Amino acid sequence: MTNTTAAPVRGLREFHDLDRLIALMTGAEKHAPAAHSTLDALWVLYDRVLRVTPASVDTPGRDRFLLSKGHGPMAYYAVLAAHGFFGEELLPGFGSYDSPLGHHPDRLLVPGAEIGSGSLGHGLPLAVGTVLGLRAQGLTDPRVWVLIGDAELDEGSNHEAIAHAGPAGLEQLHTLVIDNASATHGWPGGIASRFASAGWAAVTVDGRDHEALYAAFTTPHPGRPLAVVARVEPKS
Repeated sequence: MTNTTAAPVRGLREFHDLDRLIALMTGAEKHAPAAHSTLDALWVLYDRVLRVTPASVDTPGRDRFLLSKGHGPMAYYAVLAAHGFFGEELLPGFGSYDSPLGHHPDRLLVPGAEIGSGSLGHGLPLAVGTVLGLRAQGLTDPRVWVLIGDAELDEGSNHEAIAHAGPAGLEQLHTLVIDNASATHGWPGGIASRFASAGWAAVTVDGRDHEALYAAFTTPHPGRPLAVVARVEPKS
């Protein structure tokens, strides 16, 4: 499966509007750097790659996006609002008692969210299971994307998922690793080498370069899952 049909490209004005949307979220967010590290990659995914819209969030043939790095969801909420999954009037209530937009996304409350997340190390195994579930239903066209942070690779559950997905040839699976140099452990040759050693296609790009991100996201990888490592500025 190498279908890379993308959504129409929108203009820079809409991307720059994300700063305004994020500024509306004035709650006591403790992970603002984690949110901003994902902003560019999330925008390119939703604007140009993912085949899911507010009208198709419940259709079996949609692409699935799983935010494993759920402890910094402000950028995610801004991107969802910008693409019409919910109204921006929800953003100022972020993190409040009666808001659906919590400090960790809740799939039962946030339109467009596929999983509840925030506990590190859960998203990639869930993505592997999602692909296996789609296969069992004969759904081989929907793509599954999961966004993880580099520090999540300190969790052993991710390495079990990586080790299974490559030999299983889970071509529908795409993992986006936001690398802000916060992982405790590393690998010779960098994070991409960890995935490549398990049979994945793997590329490393500048996580702020939209064209480089798009090229990496649409890299053909027949018969193999794809890992894209997006390097951003180190966590301060």
